[in-house]
Amino acid sequence: MSHAAYVFASYAAAFAVVAGLVVWVVGDGRARQRELRALEAAGIRRRSAEAPAGEAR
Repeated sequence: MSHAAYVFASYAAAFAVVAGLVVWVVGDGRARQRELRALEAAGIRRRSAEAPAGEAR
């Protein structure tokens, strides 16, 4: 294997790993957002969200 082929293969592998991680993180973020919307639609609120007027925490 020539030096150039080794360098190219290394860069290609690194790019593939980084691209895979980006796809994974974006997909997981979207999934978490869907879960949050579903929970909020079911009436479950985040503790960090402000309580509606008249409700005690």
